[in-house]
Amino acid sequence: MSFLDNLEDNLKAFEGSEGLSSAEQEARRRERERQQALQAAPYVERLKSASYTDPLFTEAARAGHKVRTKVDITWVGTTLRLQARERRLELRPTPEGVVAVFLQDSKELRSVPVDLDRNPAPLIHELLGLTEPKRAGSKPDPAP
Repeated sequence: MSFLDNLEDNLKAFEGSEGLSSAEQEARRRERERQQALQAAPYVERLKSASYTDPLFTEAARAGHKVRTKVDITWVGTTLRLQARERRLELRPTPEGVVAVFLQDSKELRSVPVDLDRNPAPLIHELLGLTEPKRAGSKPDPAP
């Protein structure tokens, strides 16, 4: 679902909810959250699978050791959080896929979609500041 479709749905829901009681509004909100959770469930399972998380955890430990920083790994609900000092990377399952959200001092810096079939090392390196974030339209790094 695109941003504009989502916005339109939210506006329609808001217009329709003006005459509803708070209990009815709460019930609709819970139902929407439940539907979103059901749509995101396949991505939650893929994120929790060892085929993606094992290399992610290994690279986090390896790269953290290089820069003498402990990378704390925590599951918060369906979100996988990796924290290194004041920097944080959250892998959040959504109905459209998994999104990597980079945060520093609790401020969201940017978010990018994650391909669970690719190597997770670039995400870890960006979290630890070992590489610059990729910019849209930037040229690929030259081969060594």
